[in-house]
Amino acid sequence: MKTSITGYPRIGGLRELKFASEKYFRGEIAVAELEAEAKKIRLYNLSLQKNSGLDFIPSNDFSFYDGVLDTAFLLGAVPKRYTELGLCVLDTYFAAARGYQGEKGDVKALAMKKWFNTNYHYIVPEIDDETEIKLSGTKPFDLFGEALGEGVKTKPVIVGAYTFLKLARYRGKKSAADFAEQTAAAYSELLGKLGELGAEWVQFDEPSLVMDMSAEDTALFCTLYKKILSAKGSVRVLAQTYFGDVRDVYKELSELGFDGIGLDFIEGKKTLGLVKANGFPKGKTLFAGVVNGKNIWRCNYEKAVGILDELKAYADDIVINTSCSLLHVPVTLKNESKLSQNVLKHFAFAEQKLDELGELKKITASEAPCKTAEFEANKALHSEERSGRNDEIRAKVSALTDSDFTRLPAFAEREKIQKERFALPLFPTTTIGSFPQTADVKSARKALRTGGLSAEDYESFIKRKIADCVALQEEIGLDVLVHGEYERNDMVEYFGECLDGFIFTEKAWVQSYGTRCVKPPVIWGDISRAKPMTVKWLVYAQSLTDKPMKGMLTGPVTILNWSFPREDITLKESTLQIALAIREEVLDLEAGGIKIIQVDEAALREKLPLRRADRREDYLDWAIPAFRFVHSGVRAETQIHTHMCYSEFADIIKDIDDMDADVITFEASRSDLTILDVLKENNFRTEVGPGVYDIHSPRVPSKAEIKTAISRMRERIPAEKLWVNPDCGLKTRAEKETVPSLKNLVAAAKEARNEDI
Repeated sequence: MKTSITGYPRIGGLRELKFASEKYFRGEIAVAELEAEAKKIRLYNLSLQKNSGLDFIPSNDFSFYDGVLDTAFLLGAVPKRYTELGLCVLDTYFAAARGYQGEKGDVKALAMKKWFNTNYHYIVPEIDDETEIKLSGTKPFDLFGEALGEGVKTKPVIVGAYTFLKLARYRGKKSAADFAEQTAAAYSELLGKLGELGAEWVQFDEPSLVMDMSAEDTALFCTLYKKILSAKGSVRVLAQTYFGDVRDVYKELSELGFDGIGLDFIEGKKTLGLVKANGFPKGKTLFAGVVNGKNIWRCNYEKAVGILDELKAYADDIVINTSCSLLHVPVTLKNESKLSQNVLKHFAFAEQKLDELGELKKITASEAPCKTAEFEANKALHSEERSGRNDEIRAKVSALTDSDFTRLPAFAEREKIQKERFALPLFPTTTIGSFPQTADVKSARKALRTGGLSAEDYESFIKRKIADCVALQEEIGLDVLVHGEYERNDMVEYFGECLDGFIFTEKAWVQSYGTRCVKPPVIWGDISRAKPMTVKWLVYAQSLTDKPMKGMLTGPVTILNWSFPREDITLKESTLQIALAIREEVLDLEAGGIKIIQVDEAALREKLPLRRADRREDYLDWAIPAFRFVHSGVRAETQIHTHMCYSEFADIIKDIDDMDADVITFEASRSDLTILDVLKENNFRTEVGPGVYDIHSPRVPSKAEIKTAISRMRERIPAEKLWVNPDCGLKTRAEKETVPSLKNLVAAAKEARNEDI
C-alpha cells in the first residue's frame, strides 16, 4: 500500500511564518523577505515528506493566512471594497483577512468561522450578485512548479468546488446554485492547467460532504463534478473528505468520475459500514484515513491494520492516509526537551505521523503483519497503563445526580434579583476578559520561568498591572470591570497548569487562525483541583474598585476541546472531571466576594457532531449539563456570564439558552450581527452581549459604527436584556488600538442609553 497525507502544518517548526508575517505587518521587512521565509518552510516540508518515503506529497496546502481565503482569491471572489483599496495583491489579501485602516481607506475584515469541528478558523468567502467566478490566481501552479523544481511531483490540494460554494456567504438574491456553472468552468480550467504542468493527481477537499445534505445539496455537488470531471483529461482527481462520514452522498460519490475517494475512518462514525454495505467502486483508489490527523497520541496499529484488512475485501487499491490535514497537530517532537521519554513515546506530532505512515506501509507489506517489530512495539506501547488515575474524582463524578445540574431559583426570578442588586444602567458595558499582553508582561513571565524574577517580585508586578488595568477601565467608564488576566499565558493552558492531570509541551504550537497559534495542553490523567486558581487575583482586583469585578474562568467543555484529550476514557467523563474542578473555583470566587463570574465556553461548538442525528446523545446531553453543573451551586444574586465565538450557533441556540447562564456574550461583529435574528426567532431568554467590534483586526471602530451596531441590536432584542462589549478578549491587541476602541464603545453606549431615557 502507498501512503498519503491530506495536508501539513504551514507555520514552521518554531512558528517562523507567524513571526515573519507579523514583522511584515509592522513594516519591518519587505514582501520579498516574507516570501523567502515562506518558501524556506515549504521546501523544508517538501524535503521532510520526500525523505520519509511518503508516496503522495501535497502542495498548495501552504497559506499565508487561510486556505479558503486563498481559494477565494484563486477564483476572483474578492469583494470590491478590498480590490478598490489599490493595494498590491498580498496586501489586498491581508486586508480581507485582517481588515485595513490607513491612507487607502477603512474596511472591516471578512467574517471568520471555525473550520467544521476544529479550533482552526477559516475566512468566509463573500459572494454578491455581481461576482464573477473565474480562474484568477496562480498559486496552485506556482507551488506545484516550485516542488517540481526540487524533483518532486506533488498532489496539489485545493478546497473543492462544492465546499467552497457551501461555505461562502451570499450577499444578494443569488445562491450557490447560481454560481455552479462559473465555478465548474473555473475548476475545469484549473485541472487543465495542472495537467499541462504534469500533475498526475489533484486533491479536491470536500469536507462539506460529511454534513447533513439535502436533495438540493446533492444536486449541486453532482452538477459541479459532472462538469469538472468531464474536463479532467489525464489528471486523476481525488475527492477528499474528512471530519465524518458521507452517508448522504456515498452512492453519488462512488458513481461520479473521481479516480480516488478519501474517507475518514477515525471520525467517520459510519464510514466502514458504508463501504461494507455498498462496496467500493472498481477501478478507483480508496484513500483510507486511519491515522488520526487531529490528536497527538500514537496511532494504534492493531486498530489501523484491522480496518485496512477489512477494506481489502472491498477495494482493489488502498492508500494509507491521515484522517484529515495534519494542520491540526503540532509540527514536531524534536523541540520538546523537558518531557520524559516515557511521556514522549506516546505522542506523534505531524513529523512523527509521517513515520507512522511509513511503518504501517511496512507492516501491511509483510506476510505476517502482526509479527513485525513495528507492530509488536506499538502493541506493547498501547498495553502500558499510564499514571494519573484518581479514584476519588471518579467516584465523585459517578455520584452526580440530576439535581446537581439544576440551578435554583429559575432564570426569571434570578434576573429580577440581579437587576436590583447591581443597578446597572441600560446597555451595561464590559469586556470579555483579557487586556493586551504587552511586552513587559511576556518578559516578566519569561523571567519568572527562567529564574530571573522571584515569585514575590512577579506577584508584585502582576498586582501593579491589575491596578493599572482597573484604573484604566474606570477612566474609560466601563460598567463591569475585569482584572486583565495578566497572570495567564493562555485561557486553557493557565488552568491546565493549575490542575492535576495535565502535562505541557514547550513548543507544540498549532495554528488557530492567521498568525495566531496556540499550544494546547495534554490531558494525561484524571483531572482535579489542588488549590484555588484565580481567587487571590480577583479578590485583589475587586478591592481596588466599587464597581463589579467580573471573575474570569474557562469552562469545562472549552478546556477539553482546546486540549488534546485522552482516548482511553470518554470525552464525557473527562469533561465532568474538569467541571468538578471549575465548580469548586466558582464557589470559592463567590465566597471571596466576586459577584459576577464569567465561565467562557468559547469552544462549545467544536466537538459538536456535524450531523444533527448524532448531536444529542453523542455530545449535547453531557456538554450542556457539564456547564450547568459548574454554576448550579451559586446563590441567586450571583450573576453567571459565558462567552462564545466564531461558530455557527443558529442550530443549537435553544441548547445554548438551556445552559442557564444569566448573560451570554457572542462574537457577532464579523458576521454583521446576523445572530440577532436567530435570538429573536427563538425567544432567547438569556441576557446577551453580541460583540459590537472585531478584536481580531487592528482597526479601531468609530463611535458611529458601534452606535449603529447597538441600534441594530435594539431592533431585535429588548433593551433591558442587552449588554455592550467587544466580540472577544483583547489579549492579542495593542494598547494603542484597545483604549480608543473601548472609549468609542462606552461613548456609543451612553448615547444609546440617553436616547432610551
